[in-house]
Amino acid sequence: MDIIESFKQKARNIDSRIVLPEGKDDRILQAACQIKQEGIADIILLGDESELASRADGLGLDISGCRVINPSSETEERAELAELMYELRHHKGIDREKARKKSSDPLYFGTLMVAAGKADGMVAGAANPTGRVLRPALQTIKTRSEISIVSGAFIMVLPRDEFGEKGILVMSDCAVNPEVNDDELAEIAVSTAQNTKKLLDIDPVVALLSFSTKGSARHPLVSKVRRATNKARKLAPEFEIDGELQADAALVAEIASSKAPDSQVAGRANVLIFPDLQSGNIGYKLVQRLAGAEAIGPILQGMDRPVNDLSRGCSVDDVVSLVAITALQSG
Repeated sequence: MDIIESFKQKARNIDSRIVLPEGKDDRILQAACQIKQEGIADIILLGDESELASRADGLGLDISGCRVINPSSETEERAELAELMYELRHHKGIDREKARKKSSDPLYFGTLMVAAGKADGMVAGAANPTGRVLRPALQTIKTRSEISIVSGAFIMVLPRDEFGEKGILVMSDCAVNPEVNDDELAEIAVSTAQNTKKLLDIDPVVALLSFSTKGSARHPLVSKVRRATNKARKLAPEFEIDGELQADAALVAEIASSKAPDSQVAGRANVLIFPDLQSGNIGYKLVQRLAGAEAIGPILQGMDRPVNDLSRGCSVDDVVSLVAITALQSG
């Protein structure tokens, strides 16, 4: 069983409700039907009921198994979500009328459903850029109490199994934050370790990467990684976490034995934490293209309840996979 199939299989046992706010997108309609047919999750589609039914008919799809809600309709549910929006944002100057207007936006309606417990997670981005997906989520669902930052992880499935956990590596942050301080880097490390445990059911072995290994270089950037390592250990003492480590010392046992002989993480890391977005984004794409790895993600982490962002070039299979992952995060 490949890793995506394992996600789907686990999701079938969770009984989750995932909201898809971009119901007008044909890929979303196709994915919604496939998700229902495979029993991965219950689907809530947002959009005008008659329009979605007409589009589905044109595609030869039956969406009767999905709940369809029109965020623009003046319903009791929308009024409830608008009031929640007001409660969450009135301190930022939003009055009830502005909250009512915001709640008619499918992305806000979807995140408000998640915040209110009416849905267990949301997947969007097929028709919207990342900023438009994240903004409502950060304003309504927000981050977990112990985490102040949202980050994006990739699960990398390598064609050979000598690295990571039998060829599986988790890399972060490769998608969201251009620059972070040491507190934020520590939180990203912890979020990624928790996500690795939850999604993959493997014990995370976390390496915070640098161009230095255990003091081989002196620089403020190295010091930041070292401070972040110590803070991450305090935040999550249950996980194996070490840094600063160069990538080869983190991954290759022979190199680890000479560069970091006292490290319990060096040479066996399955979670790689990059010091900034430039290195993270470059790193995962090099592994994807040069090593022929499958890149699954980005998977957003740090939110109080799961929201995930699709690429606007996503396929139907991408939507199905990310819904399965979101269901697992909600469980």
